[in-house]
Parts: sequence; C-alpha cells; structure tokens
Amino acid sequence: MPARTVFALTVLATCGLTGCGSGDGEGPATTSAKPAPASATPALARVPKQPGELLFTAETSPTTSRPFELDGRYVVRFEQIAPEDPNLDFSGQTPFTAALQRRAGDPEGAVKLFGTATARGSRALTLRGRYVLDVSFGDFPYAVRFTPRR
Repeated sequence: MPARTVFALTVLATCGLTGCGSGDGEGPATTSAKPAPASATPALARVPKQPGELLFTAETSPTTSRPFELDGRYVVRFEQIAPEDPNLDFSGQTPFTAALQRRAGDPEGAVKLFGTATARGSRALTLRGRYVLDVSFGDFPYAVRFTPRR
C-alpha cells in the first residue's frame, strides 16, 4: 500500500477515535440544549405584599412558621408549583395540607386551611389570636398568603 494511503487511513482512524469533526463541544453538534429551568417561586409569592398581608413560602414540607397574630376576616390562598413540569396535574400528587395551630405541633384547636391535591386554592375565614402555620404535606414549592378583607 502506498505511504500516502497509509497516512490518510491513519489520519481518518485517529479522527474517528478522538472525535475530530464532531464540533467544539459548545454547539448543538455535541450537546442538546436543555430548557431553561422554570421559576421555583409560585406566582402568588411574586406579587408584592400589601399592608397587613402575611406570606409564607417553602420548597417542600413539613414546615412550621414563626408565630403571628391574626385579627379579622382573611382570604387565605395557596399555590404550589412543579418547576420541572409546569403543566403538572396535581390530582395524582400528595394533597397540600396546611392548618393553623395555636402552638407548634399541637393539633388541638387547629384550623384546617387546605387538604387538597390541586395547584391552588383559597378560602375566607375570620381569625383572631396567635397562630403558627403548619404545612404538614406538600412535595412542591409553595406559597400561602393571608390577605385581610376590609
């Protein structure tokens, strides 16, 4: 075999083994672009708080808030999101379960807020006294917002 042919075959074989011609590793020739991660903050938490509002957020549960005072009628809303799957139907997921307790860990006299496998929910309540927010179940980032009704 002529030396020129041996040289050409050697170059081709070397390129095949080392990946010559497959791109520089920065473009679409060697990688597929990953979608940008969705925001891990629920929309309910991105809205600026108004006077008198309380907002609680966390990535997962269980969580218990610091104590806070309530006095009056409130609309209580929650939202949970799945950043890795923005179209997730929460009906097959662990129900988001939240309650107000007078003392952390003491279910006596607790006010059940939510216990539902949905992306969001709300209810209106008249609340007076010192409470903690106990979110006992929920596998996704969430926000709970208390808005006073005037």
